Formats: sequence, structure tokens, C-alpha cells
Amino acid sequence: MNAPTDTHGSPASDTHTSPDAEQTAPPLRLRLAAHTSVPRRLDGAWWPHSYDVLTEVPRLLAGLPRTWGHIVSVMVNGRVWSTAPGRMLVANQVVRLHRTTAVHAPNTVVLLAPGRGRWDLLVVPPELTEEAAEPIMAAAVANLV
Repeated sequence: MNAPTDTHGSPASDTHTSPDAEQTAPPLRLRLAAHTSVPRRLDGAWWPHSYDVLTEVPRLLAGLPRTWGHIVSVMVNGRVWSTAPGRMLVANQVVRLHRTTAVHAPNTVVLLAPGRGRWDLLVVPPELTEEAAEPIMAAAVANLV
């Protein structure tokens, strides 16, 4: 399978971005778990290109399914992600950025949308190769991580 890209349907489907977006930004490497009524620990996996919050988080939010609603709050691991202000503007909407050093979820990003829910994504380290990242992402959507 190719490197994970923007996924809005089934975990293995790929959605292509517009030609302009492909020229200006690297592809979003996101794999989402299939929606079920059974609660999951992880809702998917995200393999960012860096730990730069101001670059990577807006790309992530732009690639999420519309059914997730407007994400108003993002929590990242404060030990690995770059320092950023407590709020940022994404698609003309304010998104609160929280940093945590919690031991129980060091490799996740938490997304909150009022009235829609909470989504936890495994963050695959950006420095990994495709060969190393792909099995981790597959395991996350299969709920094996």
C-alpha cells in the first residue's frame, strides 16, 4: 500500500487534494478508522511531516471529514511539538491549542468539536520512513495499538 494520504471514507481509501494544494504542501498522511458504535481508544493515525504546530495542525484540520464538525480545540504533546500561542486561526476560525505532558497519551493528538465529539489520533513520528510508519498506521485503525 502507498503512504497513507487524506482519508475521509474507509481506512484504506485515498482522496486526492487539488492540484494547487499538491504543489504547495506535502500530502496529508492520515488514516481514519471505520466508524462503528463500539468505542475505540484511537480514531485513526496521523503521520505529520514535522512537529511544527503552526504548519501541521492546520493541514490536519483541513483534511478531516466534514462530519466531524468544526474543531475548536487541539491538544498536543508539549514535549515534542513546537511552541505556539494558545490560539491560532485556521480557515478563519479560532482554534484553541493546548499542550500536555501527560504520560498516558504521549503520542496522540486530541481534537474536540462541540456537539460532535472528541477524536484521538495516534501521531506517528515524522522522522519515520514509510516502511516503518505504514504498519503503525494500519495497527492504529485496526485498534491494535
